[in-house]
Amino acid sequence: MLGWVAGAGAVGAVGLAGCTSVELPGGSPDDEAAAGAVPVPDPTWPVVAAGDAAASAIAVSAALVDSSPAAVVVHPDAPEQAVTDAAAAAVAAGVPCLVDCPDLGAELDRLGVESVLRMGAPDEEAGGTPFGPAVTSREGVDDLPPVTRDAPLRVVVTTPDEPTHAAALATVRAVLGQHEDSEVLEAADPREDEVMTTLRLLDDTPLVVLGEGDHLGGDALVVAAAMAARATELPTGGVLPLGGDRRMIALYGHPGVPGLGLLGEQDVDASVERVTDLVEEYAQTTGDTFLPAFEIIATIADSSPGADGDYSSEGDPSTYRPWVDAAHDDGVYVLLDLQSGRADFLSQAKRYEELLLEPHVGLALDPEWRLEPGQLPLEQIGHVEVDEVEEVADWLAELVREHDLPQKVFMLHQFQLQMLRDRDQLRADRPELVTVVHADGHGTPELKQQTWDAVRAELPDGVELGWKNFIDEDTPTFTPRQTMLDVRPRPRFVSYQ
Repeated sequence: MLGWVAGAGAVGAVGLAGCTSVELPGGSPDDEAAAGAVPVPDPTWPVVAAGDAAASAIAVSAALVDSSPAAVVVHPDAPEQAVTDAAAAAVAAGVPCLVDCPDLGAELDRLGVESVLRMGAPDEEAGGTPFGPAVTSREGVDDLPPVTRDAPLRVVVTTPDEPTHAAALATVRAVLGQHEDSEVLEAADPREDEVMTTLRLLDDTPLVVLGEGDHLGGDALVVAAAMAARATELPTGGVLPLGGDRRMIALYGHPGVPGLGLLGEQDVDASVERVTDLVEEYAQTTGDTFLPAFEIIATIADSSPGADGDYSSEGDPSTYRPWVDAAHDDGVYVLLDLQSGRADFLSQAKRYEELLLEPHVGLALDPEWRLEPGQLPLEQIGHVEVDEVEEVADWLAELVREHDLPQKVFMLHQFQLQMLRDRDQLRADRPELVTVVHADGHGTPELKQQTWDAVRAELPDGVELGWKNFIDEDTPTFTPRQTMLDVRPRPRFVSYQ
């Protein structure tokens, strides 16, 4: 640990082992010594610095600073005002601001730091702490010219309190400078709608994400930040299809086949009109945002084995292209539903990669029709092991990352617990996907509620819930008001069959 100077206004220019006791760079803007830190050439954007105050400060320094003749180091227990003063000193001098920790020495060595400005010792430590040969006033530091920047900067702080990452934020400002249009935003997720709106207004400017939200730790925050910075937006805006108060209302079925659901009872244009009318009914129930959706059965369970022997009829992707394109134009989300028979879900999903590369197309798996060797459709209720589900999720998540796509809905149908084996091991922490378990119970309201309660019990954290309204099999069919006000918790996704 370093020696510390007490008080928010006291400053010590103190050398570390191997460092010289010299003043922080100052003077005129033309003075070479005043240049401060040398930025990393062409850093990768966005820069993501997760962890606590010390970790995020070092991460930002490592990402943005190639070298620096000096650094401001703040005590880990410094009062808030002292941290504020230290941050201001670093920004004014154009040098990194770091927090003392076991990894500090290595970062100072990497930077080639020759002088250290140490600030923020708590008062109780002041009496016995050596702080070097000099104590200077704030005056010299405050008079240094501020660093300026020709273009704006975007910073998102994902922890509840920005002061936790004041040191990291100071390094960002010190190295990149400041601009009147720069934004510092606080949000648990950099992909939130209001944040996204601001980020996209400052398109092509550097983005730095600081902190670590409850559901976005480590690599997940990196993925979320990249999605916020450059992912294609959904036709309805943003990159989170079920983010905020969004809920989806869907027609389910297969084009041209009325017996499989409402979607097949009319052509694509009439389907858009029908689901839009349905969404308007839901909009009268709560203050939430309701979005239209199609759930298209892309592969249909078949009583005959077919040429490939899998008892599943796989539609050609070109068959669904007009529906996908029309949906995009009218702000309708699309889910491709797989009834895979004896085929595995991943093999079937890959058939539709060209459609899944569209930003508004997600994927649904229906284990009811997933058969073991020797099994036939309608002779039993199928099931899938969670490992197979995870393989599909990994593949779909990679597709999102590699092609800068927005988050995708990943849906799993279920009305019996055995349909999704080892469900407690289901992952719902992939930032590329929002996982929805869709309860497909039908019958009386009491039976539907029993299925709902059984399916939603002990779901892994982060899983959203879907509800199905059957037109013929439910007695009676729930109205939009009943669906939103009587079903608890309120479903995120409602489909009609």
